[in-house]
Amino acid sequence: MTYQITIHPSGHTFIAENDETVLQAALRADFPLSYGCRNGACGTCKGKIIQGTVDFGRYDKDTLTEIEKLAGMALFCCATPLSEIIIECREISAIQHIKIKIMPCRVHKLERVSSNVMVISLKLPHSERLQFLSGQYIDILMKNGKRRSFSIANAPHNDEFLQLHVRNYPGGAFTEHAFTDMKEKDILRFEGPFGTFFLRENSDKPIIFVASGTGFAPIKSILEHKFYMINAQNDQRQIVLYWGARTKTDLYLAKLAGQWQEEHKNFTFIPVLSEALPTDNWEGRSGLVHQAVLEDFESLAGYQVYACGSSVMVKAARRDFINLRDLPENEFFSDTFTPSV
Repeated sequence: MTYQITIHPSGHTFIAENDETVLQAALRADFPLSYGCRNGACGTCKGKIIQGTVDFGRYDKDTLTEIEKLAGMALFCCATPLSEIIIECREISAIQHIKIKIMPCRVHKLERVSSNVMVISLKLPHSERLQFLSGQYIDILMKNGKRRSFSIANAPHNDEFLQLHVRNYPGGAFTEHAFTDMKEKDILRFEGPFGTFFLRENSDKPIIFVASGTGFAPIKSILEHKFYMINAQNDQRQIVLYWGARTKTDLYLAKLAGQWQEEHKNFTFIPVLSEALPTDNWEGRSGLVHQAVLEDFESLAGYQVYACGSSVMVKAARRDFINLRDLPENEFFSDTFTPSV
């Protein structure tokens, strides 16, 4: 059956087809809601069911609690309507006119930047370009029908190649292929761009970026675009990047971040290691990356925070920044990485 969905407060309406999630139906109808992982892990698409009923689907129980469900909350990437429904959520107009496409590409370059991180540069067909916002991601379409999501690490103004940062997770079908069998000139297919993790340009608040591991990738895209815009518009919002990793080699592009700090007076880079090796000779910050932010700021009331990386880090950052440092809930933006095998 099909059901009508109404968005509050805009009043926009659209139809969900049989077994279609609220998010799938909204994107198909060109009403982009806030979303990230699309698998019930990150919570970015969480909104309220004002009227009607849904099947909540499969999701991370820590992301949507039973108390939240009783209060009418749902994850729209998982929830399918069981009746006509009215929902309350944010619409993201910035991505409304960016079309999601399926495109072929060629592996242009493979660069192993650490023992377990590969930078893959993808070349699009000569007459094609992908329109995207800094921070969005694509899905690599595998031959077995599975998908693997990777953030675009280059800025939109520098789009000759699409750059992906791929971590070699044990048992990961695509990642192990990238580290063993993939060759330059191989042909891949992808769909995208997806996601609403991008810089909100309509604010003058100072920005804190928090990355763990390859969560640096979309933040790199955002920062390179921001620095490009600073040069064009003399935008001097204060920016701090906290990048957390286990060991020094896991900060695989630390020199690049250090270079940004030298070139831009409004940018500060703070690397944080949780398990530094004796051979690292580490004299910098240690511990959990979000804890470093808590140590440095007594209040986040006047800030925007963009967090990307493991679900553990993102959830802890959201909880502690909002509850302990007064960060407004609507000023926390995130993208959660969930490894797939």
